[in-house]
Amino acid sequence: MFAKLDVTPAYRRVSDMVGEMITSGQLSAGDWLPTEAELSDQLGVNRSTVREGLRGLEHEGLVRRDGKRLRVAIPHYGELASRASRALVLHQITFRELFEASHAMETITATLAAKNITDDQLRALEKNIAEMNASIDDIDSVVALDIEFHDIIGEAANNRALSLAREPISLLFYPAGRIILSRLETQKRVLDAHRKIYSLMRERDVEGVETWMKRHMSDMKRGYDQIGISIDGPLDFVAAAVPDN
Repeated sequence: MFAKLDVTPAYRRVSDMVGEMITSGQLSAGDWLPTEAELSDQLGVNRSTVREGLRGLEHEGLVRRDGKRLRVAIPHYGELASRASRALVLHQITFRELFEASHAMETITATLAAKNITDDQLRALEKNIAEMNASIDDIDSVVALDIEFHDIIGEAANNRALSLAREPISLLFYPAGRIILSRLETQKRVLDAHRKIYSLMRERDVEGVETWMKRHMSDMKRGYDQIGISIDGPLDFVAAAVPDN
């Protein structure tokens, strides 16, 4: 009649408590944590328990070792994105789900960027386009520059919540983009879309940017359809699903 009690291990309670103090702002980036001995005395647990709990926080990037002590740290976007990308794959997220989320996020990101983009960021987009044009036959370079183009727009949106949300999805698009370009050789179409979006960004044409970003993102789904990959297949099966020539 009764379910078993969920007894959380002591080291997890240590990790959760310190983690909550960091995420709530009670501990800030750069603050020193107490030593293991001090935490052991304060919490009434063994030093080995404290050590294991802090090791979990190190793995999450919330604390970093500085000599023999630990400091509070804020994980870099890239670290968070990498972990989130693995989580998306482990949960067997499909390309359809990835596309729908990315289509929405990249569109709203671009419209915000059209309002907030700086001259330096416009120059960064212009340089990115020139580099893509110069390496148009190098698929790996084109895919990397495509992601960089969208990352510059993400930065220009000036919204950290969106940046955190879109980066793990951006990482998962790399293998997808490479598969599509290697099969369909649509680098020129990608470059033309980037040129148009850049031109509209310069004019601060929010509606135009929105229209073209939607069109640009939809091109990727059409590419998936053309090379015969099921958009309802899990992302970790994408490479295996590409038909051999």
